[in-house]
Amino acid sequence: MSGPLAGVRVLDLSSVLMGPFATQILGDFGAEVIKVESLEGDVTRQLWPYRNRGMGHIFMNVNRNKRSIALDLKHPRARDAVLALAATADVMVYNIRPKAMARLRLSYEDVRAANERIIYVGAFGYSQRGPYASRPAYEDLIQGAIGLPHLFRAQGAEPQYAPINLSDRTLGLQIANAVSAALYYREKTGLGQRIDVPMFEHMLTIVMGEHLAGAAFEPRVDDLGYSRLLTKERRPFATRDGFICTLIYNDKQWRAFFDLIGKPTTMDEDERFSTAEGRSRNYAAANRLLAGELVKRTTAEWLDAFERADIPAQHMSGLDDILGDPHLAAIGYFVEREHPTEGRIRTTAVPSEWSASQPDYRRHAPGLGEHTRDVLREAGLDDATIDALIASGAARAAR
Repeated sequence: MSGPLAGVRVLDLSSVLMGPFATQILGDFGAEVIKVESLEGDVTRQLWPYRNRGMGHIFMNVNRNKRSIALDLKHPRARDAVLALAATADVMVYNIRPKAMARLRLSYEDVRAANERIIYVGAFGYSQRGPYASRPAYEDLIQGAIGLPHLFRAQGAEPQYAPINLSDRTLGLQIANAVSAALYYREKTGLGQRIDVPMFEHMLTIVMGEHLAGAAFEPRVDDLGYSRLLTKERRPFATRDGFICTLIYNDKQWRAFFDLIGKPTTMDEDERFSTAEGRSRNYAAANRLLAGELVKRTTAEWLDAFERADIPAQHMSGLDDILGDPHLAAIGYFVEREHPTEGRIRTTAVPSEWSASQPDYRRHAPGLGEHTRDVLREAGLDDATIDALIASGAARAAR
């Protein structure tokens, strides 16, 4: 056993991405995670590319350090099996709407009756206290609800979604944080509890943390929206042969930049650039100035000059660049392992580094129902009962 959560048992009723990413983090941290799947399996099993059907690339990279049990939760015998598992668990995570959990008779009250110390964590679209409680929530819908496509439009681009599963991944981190804090609280008090982690409200803490802007004061002192992030010119800058990412931020860095371009008196002569306040009122002009200068040299020339001047800069990486990045190679970030059915696979390492309880890759992403029999035996069911569950269609076990 390794990791700070070694000895914690997590019952994972979530699917797709948000919940599974959260429970993978808990599994990386040492928790024993039991993934409860439908008889057809998590839908991400079928998403291309894959080597073998049922083991899609996204599934493989959000379900390591778990065991899989396949149950039809609408079947009464399967519900009894879940409650038997919950009785031995510390944490239960789900990501369907609470009303659906209630229909399955797996509400907090139902599960708490089996285990009063359970930490019962629901991850879904919206707070259950408001009128949006029953709305469906998927990545693109939540990005629209939090105004992300609008922010692209405010920048001067077409409305669009971020090309990553931003909400799902961010909520996964929030869920893992909530579980860890609740476990600490239970250690101090002995009390379990119910926790709701709604996507909409959590993502708005990120969006409105910057873009509340002038509306942070009442009465308002300016418009909504953080102008540095919304200026049309905020983007990687073209160089003579490519692109470069730089953020020249403080007075020292700006003076160094003006020295580099042969205009050392600019900050003394132009109030738009002389102070942080002046630059914050003129982000568009500052970025236009940068765009006009950076195109005059190659990326390598600018990176060398910026390093000597102690100005933050980075070349614009492509996905292939990331896979071959020398820093990531040096720290072993991309890890190759042998999977029992998928052969040689590549995954990402746990990104945090611990001096005493380092999280680790302990289990491969499981096949559907790979551990059904083992997990049910551990919950106290005998082989005859397990055989009857499978024969009735309430459960499925891998061959």
